[in-house]
Amino acid sequence: MSSRSAAENTPNEQFEPLLAAIQQKKAKVGVIGLGYVGLPLVQAFIRAGFDTIGFDVDPVKVKLLLAGESYIKHIDSEWIAQCIAEKRFEPTADVQRLADADALLICVPTPLSSSRDPDLTYVENTASMIAQVLRPGQMIVLESTTYPSTTRDVVYPILAESGLSIGKDFFLAYSPEREDPGNPDHSASRIPKVVGGYDEASLRLACELYGHAVVQTVPVSSLEVAEATKILENIYRAVNIALVNELKVLLSKLDIDIWEVIDAAKTKPFGFQAFYPGPGLGGHCIPIDPFYLSWLARKNELSTRFIELAGEVNSAMPHYIVQQVIEALNDQGKPVRGSKIGLLGVAYKKDVDDPRESPSFKLMEQLLERGAALTYNDPHIPILPDMRHYDVPHMQSAELTADWLSAQDVVLIATDHSSYDYDFIVRHSKMVIDTRNATKQVTEHRDRIRKA
Repeated sequence: MSSRSAAENTPNEQFEPLLAAIQQKKAKVGVIGLGYVGLPLVQAFIRAGFDTIGFDVDPVKVKLLLAGESYIKHIDSEWIAQCIAEKRFEPTADVQRLADADALLICVPTPLSSSRDPDLTYVENTASMIAQVLRPGQMIVLESTTYPSTTRDVVYPILAESGLSIGKDFFLAYSPEREDPGNPDHSASRIPKVVGGYDEASLRLACELYGHAVVQTVPVSSLEVAEATKILENIYRAVNIALVNELKVLLSKLDIDIWEVIDAAKTKPFGFQAFYPGPGLGGHCIPIDPFYLSWLARKNELSTRFIELAGEVNSAMPHYIVQQVIEALNDQGKPVRGSKIGLLGVAYKKDVDDPRESPSFKLMEQLLERGAALTYNDPHIPILPDMRHYDVPHMQSAELTADWLSAQDVVLIATDHSSYDYDFIVRHSKMVIDTRNATKQVTEHRDRIRKA
């Protein structure tokens, strides 16, 4: 970890004007990456009184936003159109416009490579674009989830290629995104923001900026602490979900309902937090981020056995679910090949239109490989999007009718959307395999339900 010089910790002629602009809400906020993290962040800053610029390399997204159309369910199109008309929000793909923003917040993907190593291509490319137009008086904040030391050892050296000095000409911070899509109680403005700065001036500026837009800022002592905080949050969830997934497999063999066990355990008012099993992990964070720390541990000749074991357990869940489908069809004297399987839900969690890393895609892949006649329904995802790591055909969501349900040999509930009428689904299906305990309240035809 680099040491900080006294000069880097001393406010200077660039610090005071930027601080004043932030305090007076005259600073222009630029958000790079207008996805499920970036667009809600734009919304939070506009509602706080700031003018914003949104950058994205995807011309389709920029075109939709300029037309006043949202591609994220919980961001209203009418609101976007109004903000653009009032020039509070300027979507663009023009890299030169990066110089127009006083603060640039980086919200780009940080996926894994095929060997499960960190892929920082998007972060590095973004930092390079910024370096080309970086000017004195700008602050850069990385929000993308990554391993500790990324901001200091990867982003900073690229920005330094601009010839400008950190702490003197520009400022650098890290503040991990904490987005909970589909949960109005956890909108971007309602979630505390952890903030770490390269130096004291950067920390103060970043806290001042976020303090206008979020309910609370949580300053920490370094960039690395802020980066490690996000990793810990996601590992905590991944390990506990792996635990209940493993217990689900065991208890099902013993004919014990894991869902009932969890419901009973969570009545304890201390020492227990409920986590729930499923067909696998989804979303951008939990299936990916723990492996960032595993990679960092290997790089430092250490092991992270808990993290790696949790990853193995969670990664195996789609295969376990497919085996349950095979057994259910076998009980009917049918092979998977040629059987009609209707999959309900391809979003990674209920009531969102976010398919990132959804286990439904792995389920689809494995069922199609075995020759199943597969269709799907998801009220939030009418057309199956192209996914980086999954080979699935172009499909459209089937209409959820009694005829469609009755035509399926198996209906597989992968995502428990609230809009689904589970009584209707069970009533018209020959067999339902429920991976989410969604049919808990269904009272009729329970002999058609198999929990998996």
